[in-house]
Amino acid sequence: MTIFATLLLVLLGLTLFLALRYRAPDHSQYDAPLTAPLMADSEVSDAHQAVVAKLADFNSKPAINTADARERMENLFYREVDAKIIPTDVNGVPGEWVLAEGADPDARLLYLHGGAFRVGSPRSHRHLTNELSQRCGMAVLAIDYRMMPEHKMLACHEDAQTAYRWILGNGPNGAGSPSSLFVAGDSAGGNLTLSVIAWARDQGLKAANGAIAFAPATDSTFSSPTWKANLKTDPFLGPSLGRVLGIPKFVLHIGARLTGGAPPNAPVLSPLLGKLSGLPPTLLQASRDEMLYGDSQRYANKAHAQGGDVTLQVWPKMVHVFQAFPELPEADVALNNVATFVNLHRGVN
Repeated sequence: MTIFATLLLVLLGLTLFLALRYRAPDHSQYDAPLTAPLMADSEVSDAHQAVVAKLADFNSKPAINTADARERMENLFYREVDAKIIPTDVNGVPGEWVLAEGADPDARLLYLHGGAFRVGSPRSHRHLTNELSQRCGMAVLAIDYRMMPEHKMLACHEDAQTAYRWILGNGPNGAGSPSSLFVAGDSAGGNLTLSVIAWARDQGLKAANGAIAFAPATDSTFSSPTWKANLKTDPFLGPSLGRVLGIPKFVLHIGARLTGGAPPNAPVLSPLLGKLSGLPPTLLQASRDEMLYGDSQRYANKAHAQGGDVTLQVWPKMVHVFQAFPELPEADVALNNVATFVNLHRGVN
C-alpha cells in the first residue's frame, strides 16, 4: 500500500470517527405528540403576507461580509422605543438595561438576542426587550455577547453565564438581589436561554422563576426532521440555511466542532441533549411551519417525559421569531401570553 493510500485510509477513518462522535443520539421518539396550533390557518392575519414579502426582499440581497450582515439585521429589526436605556458593564460584557415606564427595577429579565450567533445586538432587539419590559413590568437586561466568527460559539454561552451570575446581584439601580428573575431569548438566544438555565441548575445557583424561548435552536446537530421538511415554508431561514443543509451532515458536525469550541452534541451547545428535569417553568413559542419547529417540539416532549414544566405554544404559518414584528396581531397575542406566563410564575421559586 502506498503512503498516499495509507494517509487516505487514516483520513477516512478519522472522519468516520469524528462523525460518529459528534452526532446526536436518536431523539425521534420525541417528535410526537404534536402540539396543536393556537389558531387555524385561515385565521392568520393578512399582515403576515406583508412580513413574508419584507423577508423576501431582505433575503434577495445577501450580505457581502459579517459587518454588512450585522448592519442589515439592525435595519430589519430596529425600532425606536419610549423607554429608559441604561448602558451597563456586565462584568466585562457590554449590555443595556431597558426600563419601560413603571417597570420594577427589582423584577429582572435577562434577554439573549438571536441571530445565528453571528448577528444581532441589544439595539436590534430593543423593540422586543421594550415590549417585555412594558408588558411584564420588569427591568430587562440585554447583553452584547461575543459572536462568531471572531469567537467560538462557546464564548456566547460563557457571556450568557456571566450575565446570569451578575444579574443575581445587580440591577439597574446598583447592587441588590432581584425580587424575581426570568431569562428569555429568540432563536440562537433561545438556545442560550435553555442552556444557561441548565448551567445554573448544575452550578447550584438560584434558579430563575421562569424562562421564555421564541423558536429556540435546541439541537446544534440539526437532527430534527423539520430542518428539511419545513425548508420551503420558512421564508426567513430557508433561503440562507437551505444551502447549508446540502452539505453532508458529518461535514457539518466536524465544522461545528471546529467553530463551536465544544462538540455540537454537547448539552451546553445542544440543550435538548442534556437532562431536562429540575429546570424552571419554561414557555416555548414557535411556528409550525418554520425549520426550527421540531427543535421546540422535541424539547417540550422530552421535558414532559422527564417531569419538566414546559409549555409549547404553536402558531401556523408564522415566520421565524414573528414576535419581533410589531405589525403582526399574532405577535401581540404571543407577547401577552408571555406576560401571563411571567405573572403566573413571578412569585414562584
